[in-house]
Amino acid sequence: MPPNTSPPPVWLITGCSSGFGREFARAALAHGFRVAASARDPTTLGWLAQYPDRTLALALDVTDAGQIHNAVSDTEREFGRIDVLVNNAGYGYLAAVEEGDEEDVRALFETNFFGLVAMTRAVLPAMRSRRAGTIVNIASVAGLAGFAGGGYYAASKFAVLGLSQSLARELKPLGIRVLIVEPGPLRTDWAGRSLKQSSNFIFDYEPTAGHHRRETVAHSGHQSGDPARAAEAVIRAVLAEHPPEHLVLGRHGYWIAEHQLRGQLRDLHAWRALSVSTDFPELPAPHRDAPDVYIPPRAGT
Repeated sequence: MPPNTSPPPVWLITGCSSGFGREFARAALAHGFRVAASARDPTTLGWLAQYPDRTLALALDVTDAGQIHNAVSDTEREFGRIDVLVNNAGYGYLAAVEEGDEEDVRALFETNFFGLVAMTRAVLPAMRSRRAGTIVNIASVAGLAGFAGGGYYAASKFAVLGLSQSLARELKPLGIRVLIVEPGPLRTDWAGRSLKQSSNFIFDYEPTAGHHRRETVAHSGHQSGDPARAAEAVIRAVLAEHPPEHLVLGRHGYWIAEHQLRGQLRDLHAWRALSVSTDFPELPAPHRDAPDVYIPPRAGT
């Protein structure tokens, strides 16, 4: 068999100044890939200089349409294409729902959700034309299970989850894959310097949202998840012949996801009779127990 002479794949990764994004870039380079790494402050990407032939450092705020256009154009001009987009840029925000500041919440969604949407839309035309590519969207186990004090962050990640599932079904026939990554707690700056919190504290929420705020900050730097191992796991999933649609990361994340999904199934089964009783009664008897809702196949199958 002749050797593979095709150039290495190109990964465009957002939010690479530290933490998970930086580990993604390092892992991709260790695999021999070409990497366009971005950060709002590109001076944090100086370490890329040791890979001059395979890297591109980009200034990118995912809430800035002009910078998104430039980042995608510069990557395609430098490397010819984008094979994998990793939508990693984002940050945490803690507040009870009543405590949240509207301006802060809208800014959170601009980065965590709308920035991800804009990046995805920017790379899709070229991927569609090639009928190839992968979109990796970093959601969170908080996009599966909401926590007291984390409602707004969870909402932004639930939005990523719903969008990504629909996107996967739209893109599968076009040869483009979508991987939804749901990390549990990782030992990054997410709960440290990158974390934002409402300055408003309401005493009645002290045992719930207040407790979760304190616990999240106290555990910063002691999370069980290793971002380097997590980045390698994502690359393994992307390279798999039959990749998953969802990839949960970490023992803690796995437990949260399993607990949440089992609880939802218990409610679903326990309240089935009431759920199905809301149909029109003239539905023919032989079909009353048959599902009449289209359940799409998983994007990976």
